[in-house]
This record gives sequence, C-alpha cells and structure tokens, in this order.
Amino acid sequence: MSSRNLKELSSEKIIISPSILAADFTELGTEVSEATKAGIDLLHIDVMDGHFVPNISVGLPVVSSLRKKSDLIFDVHLMISNPLDYAEAFRDAGADHITFHIESHSPVKETIKAIKELGMTVGLTLKPKTPVEDLKEFIEDIDMVLVMTVEPGFGGQKFMHKMLDKVSTIRQWANEVNPALHIEVDGGINKDTHKLVKEAGANVLVAGTAFFRHPEGMKAAAKELGS
Repeated sequence: MSSRNLKELSSEKIIISPSILAADFTELGTEVSEATKAGIDLLHIDVMDGHFVPNISVGLPVVSSLRKKSDLIFDVHLMISNPLDYAEAFRDAGADHITFHIESHSPVKETIKAIKELGMTVGLTLKPKTPVEDLKEFIEDIDMVLVMTVEPGFGGQKFMHKMLDKVSTIRQWANEVNPALHIEVDGGINKDTHKLVKEAGANVLVAGTAFFRHPEGMKAAAKELGS
C-alpha cells in the first residue's frame, strides 16, 4: 500500500481489522508485527473513556507507541463522549481513520468535517439500540459505517443476530449514494458469524479473540475470516 488510506481499499474486498483488545499487551508490538505478517491492512484500536461506555481501554500513548512500529492503517474507534475534542490529538498520535458514535456529545456534521480536514478518513457508528435511520443523512459524507453487534465496552460478548438487518439496510442506502462506503462489523465475529455479516453486506470485519487467539495462529485466522 502506497499510503495509509482506507480509500485505497475497495469496499468490495473483505478486510480484516484485528482488535488489539484481544492481543497480549505485554507483547503488543510483537503481536501487531505478527498480524502484519498475516497480511492484514487495518488495525482496530478501541478507545474507551469510562464515561461514554462503562470501561476504560487504551489512549493516545498506545497509539503513538504502535505508530512507531507499524505501517498499518490505524482504524481508531472512539467510544468517548466528546470525540471532536480529541480528533486532532489522535491524528497527531498516528490515527489514520476515526470512527465516532452518533450518540456522542459532539455535533455529527461538525465532527465529520473536522476529521476530514485533519486528513483522516471518517466513520460513524451507533449502539445496538439506536435506530439505523439516525445514520441515513450522513451516509453520503463518510467513508465507513461501523455496526456494533454487541453492546460497546467489553469484548467476548455474544453476537446479536438482529443487527444483520442494520447491515443490509446500510448497504442498500450506500449503493444509492455512496457505493465506496465500507461497512464494518464489530462484536462476536468468529468462524461462524463472519459468513453472516458478509452475506448481509459488510466488508470490514473486526475480530479480537478469533484473530489474536486462533489456535493455528494469525495467518490461519486471516485466511479463515477472509474466505
């Protein structure tokens, strides 16, 4: 890849974005290096503030440290109350793409515009209970939609099959106004559920345990989830 730009990846291609929440944090640099050797393009970094969601994860220092060791596209999911206030800091730390929540306190249009002006691609996401219709007016202006198939905040939750309808609806809207839109799914993605989300219209799969803890290694995980 000539640059770390999500737009250079086709929305018709299946893309694996491993979630570092499932990696061994004592060996994070090594884990990310192994993921790169497995042929992935994106690295999913979940940022939680303990306020917007009931958990705290990684922040700017981890993004900055990993940037020195990796040329992957950093797919940063901000599960924080005020993403607009932190967009520039995450760009400076090494984020290439930021997805933020439509339910956050930051004004959606202003935040989309700011992230683009900072030179990053931008995505929108919504919690499982938020109506998918809330996204429709923004589909034309963004590069990715993230559909949460679990409640955001903790890994290892059970996949919510009802969210597949959201994926299908978003893909229909995108086909009309923004065919290049990437549709990402996060939560409970494994050797069984990956097929369901692809059939519904998703092309970017966030996988944690199923990738970093695959019994046959990360290359086998990438092959299994990408097939």
